[in-house]
Amino acid sequence: MKNTIIKALEWRYAVKKYDASKKITEDNLQILKDSIRLAPTSYGLQPFKAIFIEDEKIREQLKGKSWGQTQVIDASHLVVFVAQKQISIADVDAYMQNVANSRGLKIEQTTGFGDYIKSSIAPMTEAQFMPWNVKQTYIALGMLMQTAAELRIDTTPMEGFETEAYDQILGLTEQGYTTAVVCALGFRHAKDGNQHQAKVRKSEEELFQTI
Repeated sequence: MKNTIIKALEWRYAVKKYDASKKITEDNLQILKDSIRLAPTSYGLQPFKAIFIEDEKIREQLKGKSWGQTQVIDASHLVVFVAQKQISIADVDAYMQNVANSRGLKIEQTTGFGDYIKSSIAPMTEAQFMPWNVKQTYIALGMLMQTAAELRIDTTPMEGFETEAYDQILGLTEQGYTTAVVCALGFRHAKDGNQHQAKVRKSEEELFQTI
């Protein structure tokens, strides 16, 4: 298992050129979605959505707001992770109901946990919520990329885009969300020279410390 995981991590790289003719199967797409859904988040609140962009016209618009990066349109799928700008009491109540339903509990049994979450988020402003919620999307992104690598599906995490333009194109502002990070999914093109480059990382001695 260890060898399989490390080989997958060594295999992956940030693809610059995708083969637009190759598409992810529905079965593998579902596995990728499950990896996002099962990703850990603070309190389990999942304060984000992952939008899978299939519409070619929308992807073309997004490319124009992504510094012209061709991965946006050539990859099999484009995933836009969007974070909630705030977490409301209603969001917490809905989560508690989900906890009760999922674990066969009475809603009253979740009151203590729910009240604890509410007391934690009550003092927070939007300026505090945003960094916290955005961090949750990166945890899910990491889970997605790891899962994709094990399926030998390529990924490109992307921060090079105009946030406000993405929000406008996807109609996020009125929904209370904002774009956090983007990930292209698909299969490397044979002419993408980066796949032949050695992976460059710090040594274990530089990177790790035990105290």
